[in-house]
Amino acid sequence: MCRFALYLGSPIRISALVTEPDHSIIHQSYRSREREEPLNGDGFGIGWYAADQPEHPAVFKDITPAWNNMNLADLARVTRTGCLLAHVRAASPGLPVTRLNCHPFRWNDFVFMHNGLVGGFHGIARRLRAGLSDDAYGRLLGTTDSELVFALFSDAYLARPDLPAGERMAAAVVAAITRVEAASAEAGETEPSQINLAVTDGRRAVVTRYATGAARPNSLYVDTGEEFNCTDGVCHMRRDGGERAAVIVASEPLSDDSGWKPVAADHMLLIDETLQIETRPLEVVAERR
Repeated sequence: MCRFALYLGSPIRISALVTEPDHSIIHQSYRSREREEPLNGDGFGIGWYAADQPEHPAVFKDITPAWNNMNLADLARVTRTGCLLAHVRAASPGLPVTRLNCHPFRWNDFVFMHNGLVGGFHGIARRLRAGLSDDAYGRLLGTTDSELVFALFSDAYLARPDLPAGERMAAAVVAAITRVEAASAEAGETEPSQINLAVTDGRRAVVTRYATGAARPNSLYVDTGEEFNCTDGVCHMRRDGGERAAVIVASEPLSDDSGWKPVAADHMLLIDETLQIETRPLEVVAERR
């Protein structure tokens, strides 16, 4: 069901999340610790924001396993960014391994990734697509439930120009998940959805840990501090009592740092442009029970 990591803060090398830590995203691609199946080898992707072009995020993804892609290793070693998303994919049954289906996905200045699945997706996909705007429908290039959830997010975001940016993102996330659950209820689907997602505009982010009803959501952790530093393969978050300048949210802790804390089930994190974090219950009105 994939693994991912999100970073916001002072610029770091992409390798600080992707290759250098003891349990980096590349390590999680072949030895995940918190999935029954440890392999996430159906492609990978990274999305990042350059300091001189914050409104134009870059995305690099491929269908090769992350552990076997030298281009990824080289890019990660020399590229620095203050906002990074990294994802390794384990394709859901029936969803092909193609570049178009690899995460993250991009829309305007937003980058989005997902860990989990939409329960009974093939039974409700047409229903969900039918409710999209023409613009959002036209942007669907792949066949994943994840990209469709992102399209639902985009429509919901455009519908709430009255809200401040962070609240607008949070409201759009809740609306997208609510629409998924409503469609499942309408279709009589019983398979639970698991929706850990992360979306950012390069300055702020919303991350969720969610599953339908009593189902257990996938793992998710957060670590914060003044600097996430990797030296000779040893990575840790520096915390000396100064101003927060780094936030990492990841499916599994990237290092043995003691600061990693689990995100509560059925909650979302709202990270603002000053890196303050609000943990908020994820209230899905149309949730199936």
